Amino acid sequence: MPQQKDIVKIAIQMPGAYPQLIQLDQKKPLSAVIKEVCDKWNLSGPENFALQYADGVQTYITESNRLDIKNGSILRLTKAPGRCAEDLYKGIQSSDPGVRCESLKELAAVSTDITFAQEFISRDGHSLLVQIVEDANEVPMVMLHTLTAFMELMDHGIVSWENLSSVFIKKVVSFVNGKLLDASIQQVSLDIMESMVLSSSSLFHQIRKEITLDQLISHLQVSNQLLQTKAMALLMALLQTAGETDRQDLFAFLEKKNLRQYIYKNIIHSSGSVGDEMAHHLYVLQSVRLNLLEPRMKTPLDSFNQEQREALHSLRQAVFETESEGSLSNERRRSLCAKEFKKLGFSNNSNPGQDLGRTPPGLLALDTMTYFASRYPDAYSRFVLENSSREDKHECPFARSSIQLTLILCEILRIGEPPSETGSNYHPIFFAQDRLLEELFCICIQLLNKTWKEMRATQEDFDKRILPLDKRPTTCFFLTKRFWVINRWPFDPLGWYECPAFCLWRQFSPTIPVARGSEPQSFYEVPVADIKALLTGKDCPHMKENKGKQTKEMLDLAFSITYDVEEYSLNFIASSRTDFCLWTDGLNVLLGKEMSSEAMRSELEILLSMEIKLRLLDLENVPIPDTAPPIPKPPSNFNFCYDFSQTEQ
Repeated sequence: MPQQKDIVKIAIQMPGAYPQLIQLDQKKPLSAVIKEVCDKWNLSGPENFALQYADGVQTYITESNRLDIKNGSILRLTKAPGRCAEDLYKGIQSSDPGVRCESLKELAAVSTDITFAQEFISRDGHSLLVQIVEDANEVPMVMLHTLTAFMELMDHGIVSWENLSSVFIKKVVSFVNGKLLDASIQQVSLDIMESMVLSSSSLFHQIRKEITLDQLISHLQVSNQLLQTKAMALLMALLQTAGETDRQDLFAFLEKKNLRQYIYKNIIHSSGSVGDEMAHHLYVLQSVRLNLLEPRMKTPLDSFNQEQREALHSLRQAVFETESEGSLSNERRRSLCAKEFKKLGFSNNSNPGQDLGRTPPGLLALDTMTYFASRYPDAYSRFVLENSSREDKHECPFARSSIQLTLILCEILRIGEPPSETGSNYHPIFFAQDRLLEELFCICIQLLNKTWKEMRATQEDFDKRILPLDKRPTTCFFLTKRFWVINRWPFDPLGWYECPAFCLWRQFSPTIPVARGSEPQSFYEVPVADIKALLTGKDCPHMKENKGKQTKEMLDLAFSITYDVEEYSLNFIASSRTDFCLWTDGLNVLLGKEMSSEAMRSELEILLSMEIKLRLLDLENVPIPDTAPPIPKPPSNFNFCYDFSQTEQ
């Protein structure tokens, strides 16, 4: 008798017959089980039959996967994989176009099963498919089924991609390069080419030689999202497989063809949402492109490199007068340069190159500083000159801040990290800028200077708050809406307040973010200094305008912020009394006023009551110990209890 654990209760179906409910003995050979099933239906030749799942992925049942069968599974009796492979092999060679088309269609469906694929490939069936593609004499529907079946067979890894002929490769590439072909054929062809590129470097070079990149980019401009995704997948395969030189050449060509604008316009801001697969490809493109900066990030400044020295001195020359330097002695010139480098915020003003010896960020910090100085010369000059005129302790060191900020941005953008196989966290802003890192740096360094000035920060604040930022989970309090919020698309206005970076930023910024709507550009900052008053209840402008229409509950939850400028006001209605108290108390604190909500008074009363009770204890000569009292020893026995059933007299 078989043990109960080896018995699985299943149902077996066959077209035109009543289903059989059997108890499958997992210890019994599968061939014996099939013979018993065939005998009940009076079928001869059980070796020509096999069991297959009836639902979901219709996988053949074999000795290797039979233990996956669960109680209640529904199987069906069907043709054995070998017999099915033989029939389809003959069918695709039929002279009847209809039979050939149906056979290829069925082949494309069943080729997902590895058991069938092994049988079909053992008959050299894949070579037959290659021949059909090379001849290219079939109608589009037949060609689509042929390519689909070929792709499914090759996915199992039974046959090497390197065994394919150059004629076949050129024919598949021609399907992608063609402009008037069926989109479904192009999608499968792109899929095949992606697999070929990822399989070997020799196939990469062959595909790179044959593919027309202009036509590949044009597939990103269509409205067919699946075709867009397949084209992007091939493009990412080419970039990831390419060597360093080939990758840089590819990026140079793609930048020349404005690939970034195509993606930003036709994919990210298309009418449909970005799918998971496309999101992954955009993430990979972002990672591969940003990782081109890794060599600069890991290279320290070489003081003997003329180009790097000139770039370093250009920071000084861009903001300080240099006409009279030629007439100065060497010693006087060195003294003047050291003084100016000190004003720029370098720690080692006599040899500022040492500040850039730290890797990361290495030369990348020099690149961001020179980009800021050349791209935004007025903002750069204003930054340096403003801090030069402040007291020494209140100077915001441009160079030190820039080096630390560049390091933080490198960590946020994950420069130097290979793309994850499952990653999909791409930043839309990456595709809106040619120089993402540099542009982010320019925004952040100016915001840092603004925050520094409003805080009246000192060098001590720099050491305590700026330097340790790269060690915190949320590293960049000054990115705010320009980076974190724009990338939360679609956008939840309330969700922004929960952003960890924003929560950290709120501790430093003397402004309040306000939303006009639900889009990122609808957010702006309200300087606390511009707030005239905080109004509540019936004093609010929006309550006065709707006098007689509002309820008492609305009055209790209403508050407004008024301005000195144009008597403008921001009007709010809190969702609950708790939220009302939190908002009004917080705003009063920002304005330097006392908190006045009933929640504050209630909590204050609790604290005062506790303090009074403690003082009364003290009045009764009850000493309040500084440490917890010792735990008493346990009793000698536990033969006691309290009877709660009897009422105390």
